[in-house]
Amino acid sequence: MHFGNPLLLADIVRAALAEDLGRTGDITSAACIPADRRARAQLVARRDGRLAGLEAAEAAFRLMDGGIRFTAHRQDGEALRAGDALATVEGPARTILAAERVALNFVGRLSGIATLTAAYVAEVAHTRACICDTRKTTPGLRALEKYAVACGGGLNHRFGLDDAILIKDNHIAVAGGVRPALRAAKAAAGHLVKIEIEVDTLEQLAEVIEEGADVVMLDNMPPAMLAEAVAMVGGRMRTEASGGVDLSTVRAIAETGVDAISVGALTHSAPVLDIGLDIAVGGAP
Repeated sequence: MHFGNPLLLADIVRAALAEDLGRTGDITSAACIPADRRARAQLVARRDGRLAGLEAAEAAFRLMDGGIRFTAHRQDGEALRAGDALATVEGPARTILAAERVALNFVGRLSGIATLTAAYVAEVAHTRACICDTRKTTPGLRALEKYAVACGGGLNHRFGLDDAILIKDNHIAVAGGVRPALRAAKAAAGHLVKIEIEVDTLEQLAEVIEEGADVVMLDNMPPAMLAEAVAMVGGRMRTEASGGVDLSTVRAIAETGVDAISVGALTHSAPVLDIGLDIAVGGAP
């Protein structure tokens, strides 16, 4: 897989490099390493997982020095085994070391998200349910983190507040109930804008069925209640389960027949996948 917007990727990586380099750059490498010293390094997976963010790692090195040679051996979305070489980097040693941490931060963080997503996807593979992310992302990194979810086999929920109408419990409370909230949303929505509404009771669901929506979010319902809700909907709109989802519960939730399951943990709780940089001077690492 490939990240779709190279300009956005470059902006995000450039900001991360600027943060790390600070006011005067890598003073350790400048002090210890001759300016003309060259090196060759490999990005290596230390654990099994799913790869995401290799292009971000490449951007980190290339933005430091356009002459860096970066050779990818794997592609985002591929399964990894511990010990796999992901890419080879060749160029000035100072440059490689200055970009190392930013490159590893991106590929480790995003591969961790892809790896966790793939575990959720595997748990529900025997059902109709798809695994979706949420907006519970790291500020400034949403596009990359949602891309990592896709690398793991998940689907992206809305990217922001502007690409779909999602009526949550607080909207319902302020609007005066399910019916007035839905009616107001339909009056305001353009013909390409989908409307989803969150409910946490079967009584609210009955109102949604009467009024109509594109998607209904069934929030924090136990599996038996979810199954009843899916039966009530009867295919008239898509159903999404949310709340209380983890790897120990997702299978039972999926087996209720819901179309989608949104999981905030994919992006807010994914552990980093351990990926290292093995470096050598004058030879293969």
